[in-house]
Amino acid sequence: MEDFNQMANRFVKAHFGDRAQNLMPLAAGDWSKAYSFMLDGHEMVIRFGSYVDDFEKDRVMGTLSSDILPIPKVLEVGETESGFYAVSKRVSGKHLDELNGPEIRLVLPQLFDALYELQKLDLTDTEGVGLWRPDGTGLSWGDELLSVAEPRDRLAGWRERLDDSPQEALVFDAGVERLRQFVTQLPENRGIVHNDLLNRNVLVDGGRLTGVIDWGNAFYGDPLYDNALFLYWWPWFPEWQEIDLQEILDNHWDKHGGRPTQSEERLLSCLIHISLDHIAYSAFRQRPEDMRRHAKQLMTYIL
Repeated sequence: MEDFNQMANRFVKAHFGDRAQNLMPLAAGDWSKAYSFMLDGHEMVIRFGSYVDDFEKDRVMGTLSSDILPIPKVLEVGETESGFYAVSKRVSGKHLDELNGPEIRLVLPQLFDALYELQKLDLTDTEGVGLWRPDGTGLSWGDELLSVAEPRDRLAGWRERLDDSPQEALVFDAGVERLRQFVTQLPENRGIVHNDLLNRNVLVDGGRLTGVIDWGNAFYGDPLYDNALFLYWWPWFPEWQEIDLQEILDNHWDKHGGRPTQSEERLLSCLIHISLDHIAYSAFRQRPEDMRRHAKQLMTYIL
């Protein structure tokens, strides 16, 4: 049977002909596979996936690239025999995840400033929150957070798999109830959230951002969610423990007018939701060790 690399090579040759050279696999994510290649002498990336909406988000965001928030331009989105593809310019640099302590201290303020500038934009005429609902409808932020406990098309059967681990299922349900207590207190803050910045999706070269890629998980919601993601994942990076993330955040907020309103409640609700979301995702992917670690972290937020 033809493997995916062979299929990708066959597609690129058929689609671009002699214009394309040197197709090489890059690190794959859970929702798409990426390859570098040369097209008309320029470095490009082609990604293959099952969800065209992910690639369309990248195309929209690429039109908003700026010096402070560099986002590679998507040149082409189309359909394959088994899904969809997107071609974009390749960005050079080292992944944010791979930076050491001094490097992350230098780059993180730049990233927070870039995300702050992003919140001044509204890409559509939609209202509400969620995964970019183009029809203009949306849930309240509280309802959107609580939907983490509901069935999801991309994670079919996640709850049933979670129930196979009764202890983690109990922690999950306790987290949902704790979140339910919070949501009535939360203000409606609507901004663009990347929602996947620590998964090889931010590139850095020479101490400066060179690209923020893969906006497939982006949604409209509380902009503090991206800040909370760093707070959540920080303990998972031993080489960053010498850096005071809270100090970096405080300095960022001071630079932009002070600590956000109700920041403690907003951040805690985001942290609980991130835990719940990753427990569900780990259950779906059948990654029991990750599921247990996320459940343990969730307990620190709800006890």
